[in-house]
Amino acid sequence: MEPRESWAALAAGGVAGVCVDLILFPLDTVKTRLQSPQGFRKAGGFRGIYAGVPSTAIGSFPNAAAFFITYENVKSVLPHGSSSYLSPATHMVAASLGEVIPFSLVQFPLWESLKDLWSWKQGHVVDSWQSAVCGAFAGGFAAAVTTPLDVAKTRIMLAKAGSSNARGNVLAALGGIWRTQGLSGLFAGVVPRMAAISLGGFIFLGTYEKSRQLLL
Repeated sequence: MEPRESWAALAAGGVAGVCVDLILFPLDTVKTRLQSPQGFRKAGGFRGIYAGVPSTAIGSFPNAAAFFITYENVKSVLPHGSSSYLSPATHMVAASLGEVIPFSLVQFPLWESLKDLWSWKQGHVVDSWQSAVCGAFAGGFAAAVTTPLDVAKTRIMLAKAGSSNARGNVLAALGGIWRTQGLSGLFAGVVPRMAAISLGGFIFLGTYEKSRQLLL
């Protein structure tokens, strides 16, 4: 990558991160409370859903900027291209190095594949709004399939000291949820999670593409 491309990825990623966090922070708070073992109302309901927004927005700029400059640089040095069977693997590696979570391993290869397919269908590279639509679909799908892991993470974070979940064992947490609440427990909050992340994918990836295009 040329230096100007790296700087564009850095700045565009930061702008995208701030935009999506400012808009979606309340939805994430509601989702977390829905997944709480205390129940939605006892966990706070709709009270104070904007608490902590400023600090989150400030922290999101460097995090998103670091993710995208890593993602774009890794993509540029690995084999890629819409016609290459290595393309999905390239995007998975780039996403995993940018942010090591299962969600990114699902979302980013799917986002890139949807963009490639749409570009091929219309005969030219997708516009930023089309990239945003692809981001919404990719985000919603990734949100759905990773919801059990998100529920387990929430239970571990909210666990009381000395409880089984407090040890941080994700598999044990998943097993406990399955035994006590079944499938509905594993997918608690899946609808608001999908809605939030679909909207987040639209805003985050659309803003990133548009900002990057303008900066270049």
